[in-house]
Amino acid sequence: MIWDLFCRVIDNHGDLGVCWRLARDLAARSHRVRLWVDDAAALRWMAPERPGGIEVHDWPQGDVDVTPGDVVIESFGCEPPASFVARMAARTPTPRWVNLEYLSAEDYVERSHGLASPIFHGPGAGLTRHFFYPGFTERTGGLLREPALLDEVQAFDGRAWLASRGWAPRTGERVVSLFAYANPALPDLLAALAAQPTLLLACPGPLQSLVKDRPGLRCIALPYLSQPEFDRLLWACDLNFVRGEDSFVRAQWAGRPFVWQIYPQHDEAHHAKLQAFMTRAGLPPAWQAVWRGWNGLGPLPSPLPPLAPLLAQACQWRAQLAAQQDLLTQLEGFLGVSS
Repeated sequence: MIWDLFCRVIDNHGDLGVCWRLARDLAARSHRVRLWVDDAAALRWMAPERPGGIEVHDWPQGDVDVTPGDVVIESFGCEPPASFVARMAARTPTPRWVNLEYLSAEDYVERSHGLASPIFHGPGAGLTRHFFYPGFTERTGGLLREPALLDEVQAFDGRAWLASRGWAPRTGERVVSLFAYANPALPDLLAALAAQPTLLLACPGPLQSLVKDRPGLRCIALPYLSQPEFDRLLWACDLNFVRGEDSFVRAQWAGRPFVWQIYPQHDEAHHAKLQAFMTRAGLPPAWQAVWRGWNGLGPLPSPLPPLAPLLAQACQWRAQLAAQQDLLTQLEGFLGVSS
């Protein structure tokens, strides 16, 4: 099977991160992938080693002399160029066209997952696009998860990995990762973390240069990490601060305590999205207050609550998610294709 995967990078790396994970999973299952992206620069560090079966192409600026693949995925409503859609309509048989939507725990996802949208006008007239929603319940498309992922997490030695990178904690230090958008609550977070001996591993981003050592808090500025290395960082830490969609999902598969900074929306729709996930995942109330505080919806508690209840919740939640089929397996089933 040949899959055309379209991705536009809006203002962060998350869209490309999700698409690259999907492309990599497709290639691992013997599909061929053409990834069309308008800014592939982040792949230099995100994916320095690229498996066979994946071709990376610049976003088409005009018509391109290719036959569309068997499946065309537009990520997050980025709609392929009109010239490519016209080629899709002219192909026999026509490709299966899927809009891979944003992840949400809200109830509308179950109602919208799998819906068809026939195209009656324009270059794609006669085609049908289907909406495929990732999610957290059996009535959604699930989450991206490589077949051997949980076994790898189980066998991983986090302290040994940290030591091999020169990031080993000192005796008594907890290890916290920080991957975040700009956030005015950072001073409050640093003060809360410093209340207990903490090694803070700060990922590249707008907050990295603002993180400094202080009594109780030792900081290391990390380089850009490839996706597999970033996953290992999440597995190795006692607490992870993550953002957006890709790192949010990977934090859940890590089975470690985490705090999510949701992508802010001007109409504040992200407030309901945040609460929907906290409720669905059964976050302890004390940690819900931390999540709200980190997302600007209230004061950030200091010191932070104990990690033990959040660790228990994270493990239970991961087991619940793992009982569902992963996103690509569901997508293959939805399309009636096989690896």
